[in-house]
Amino acid sequence: MDRRSFLRVGAAGAATLLLPDWLATDPLVPLFRGDLGRPVRIRGQVRAAGRGVSGVAVSDGLQVVRTARDGTFEILSSHRRDFLRMSVPSGFRIPLNPTGTARFYQPIAPAPSGEMDAVFELERLEDSDENHAFFLLADIQTQDRQEMEWFHQQTVPDVRATHEALGRPQAFGMACGDIMYDDLPLFPDYEEGVSRMGVPFFQVVGNHDLDMDRPTNEGSTDTFSRHFGPPYYSFDRGAVHYVVLDDVFWHGTGYLGYLGADQLRWLENDLRHVESGRPVILAAHITILGSRHQREGREHPSPGISVANRRALYRLLEPYQAHILTGHTHEREHVFAAGTHEHVCGAVCGSWWSGPICPDGTPNGYAAYEIRGEEVTWRYKSTGLDFSHQLRVYPRGADPGAPDEIVANVWDWDPAWTVVWYEDGERKGEMVRRVGTDPLSEELHRGDDRPPRRTWVQPYLTSHLFYAPVSPGARAIWVEATDRFGRVYTGSPAASWP
Repeated sequence: MDRRSFLRVGAAGAATLLLPDWLATDPLVPLFRGDLGRPVRIRGQVRAAGRGVSGVAVSDGLQVVRTARDGTFEILSSHRRDFLRMSVPSGFRIPLNPTGTARFYQPIAPAPSGEMDAVFELERLEDSDENHAFFLLADIQTQDRQEMEWFHQQTVPDVRATHEALGRPQAFGMACGDIMYDDLPLFPDYEEGVSRMGVPFFQVVGNHDLDMDRPTNEGSTDTFSRHFGPPYYSFDRGAVHYVVLDDVFWHGTGYLGYLGADQLRWLENDLRHVESGRPVILAAHITILGSRHQREGREHPSPGISVANRRALYRLLEPYQAHILTGHTHEREHVFAAGTHEHVCGAVCGSWWSGPICPDGTPNGYAAYEIRGEEVTWRYKSTGLDFSHQLRVYPRGADPGAPDEIVANVWDWDPAWTVVWYEDGERKGEMVRRVGTDPLSEELHRGDDRPPRRTWVQPYLTSHLFYAPVSPGARAIWVEATDRFGRVYTGSPAASWP
């Protein structure tokens, strides 16, 4: 986050302090009750190979209807609604724009009569998508041609290689916001990268993807939408229902995490068509809750790195196996709240393309998810490194506050993991988790002149550091981390980093 971003977050915080209680806690109350716009009657059909497809959800961003047996639908909408969306159903290919981004939408553009016809064409998959994969790329955040070139040279081939390593399953990608770093004319260069990665891509809007010359939230996603369609929507793959939300509220001089009334009403309508108990994977950019406030000793999260009305979202997700995927903070963590599991993804750009790691020590990278029926598994993928790279172990004294202890950064840790250490082949016990800063981040980021390209980056306090008091005479020391899925990773203290 640069100085301008800090100022925006500060402005967002001030704005939040002035919000009435009902706005923060009950976002379903409409803010305005004025002109709802001229009515638009939309009639259409979803079809595949010339035949209608029944039961497909179609929406104008507020109402959600299901197609009839012959694939037809009808919505009485308004000219104020932006896009007609189709929730791509399981068993069908994801329709694509020429660039490889998902094309599941049509602009609402009625004739002078107020009528509109719409047809969505689908193609059945040859194989089932019950088993599939997806790649979550958070905070690509390219600011100039040099950073875009690094994205093309490093991340694009890595995603292709990961897809190959997984056996080329049915797969898609998701750019989890901050695709750009304010320079929106670079969107076509990102699209070129998508076309080279070889899997369909869905996009989430981030705070750096906005038209910041707009005085209000309305219109702030116009450029994003010209490239990628609506900023919130849903689709299905196998047994999983996927939802993408826009949780960035632009107020003219900054942003805060907030979900608008129309969006929450749409989500409520969308989830009415999803059976209780199903996995729902929801992606947004700004962390819904996160834990940074806890690590920094504060009672409440900041409005620029959390969603003010998250309780409304939690209520809607209660009936489901809910995973929430977010980015924004350039760190990796797992947060469990109100029955949901929030996965905060490390950044593709790490510390804003200034080195190999994020400020919490997580390597530059992305997350790879594999779905088997209703089972959801994941691993963090460090760019340019194997899946086995899941921890970094530092020698005794790497943390000056613990001179007799080794430190292990296990960035994808959650409470279902175990982390133990061995000395000369003997298991000594579980390591102790503490809040601290990553020693490599301290070396690369601490100081007014570091890192060279982004001198405002500083190490983050993180809660995925593990400590052990090793014996002075131990000759062979290693750490063993076992994830929630039983996969085992090992590492030994390095004399030099990384």
